[in-house]
Amino acid sequence: MLIKIYPENPNLREIDKAVEVLRDGGLLIYPTDTVYAMGCDALNVKAVERICKIKGIDPRKENLSIVCYDLSNISEFAKVDNTTFKLMKKNLPGPFTFILQANTNLPKIYRNRKTVGIRVPENNIAREIIRQLGHPLLTTSVHHDDEILEYVTDPELLHERYENLVDLVIDGGYGGILASTVVDCSDGEPEMTRIGKGVLLY
Repeated sequence: MLIKIYPENPNLREIDKAVEVLRDGGLLIYPTDTVYAMGCDALNVKAVERICKIKGIDPRKENLSIVCYDLSNISEFAKVDNTTFKLMKKNLPGPFTFILQANTNLPKIYRNRKTVGIRVPENNIAREIIRQLGHPLLTTSVHHDDEILEYVTDPELLHERYENLVDLVIDGGYGGILASTVVDCSDGEPEMTRIGKGVLLY
């Protein structure tokens, strides 16, 4: 299924459709402030396992990222010190993924890695879905190995490619070609491990 949602003023009826898909354990492809992403309810282990299988991700070896509405409940999912929290607050919402120590509230599939990536994208569609769902999305960009192919910026082409693998594709306009900048704060000192979109403010 492909639905159109305008990022400037998301239609709540369409947002509800996306939320229902997630509550039923479904997967969706949705726009962020960087590239299009594949997402599911972050607390639904079966849905997380589906995404890992589609993307060929081994959750024991690769970082998993979750997308939050804002930073108000960040301590439910990750351990964050005051300095890191201030850095995140300066830069989020925005095109950054912060790697933090995971805490014990996340399902076991995340804890195998001890760290978790946290995103708060500057995109009204993504954030409204998360707000209505009531907890974060597990997210992974639709491209592989940091290679951006033409189809990943076009929601109609994404729908053609993934319609048999995911339950819903949201057309929020053309996507970007730069992934998020990854900032590893898991050891306290921030270290940029991938340069993508955005300039980090200290």
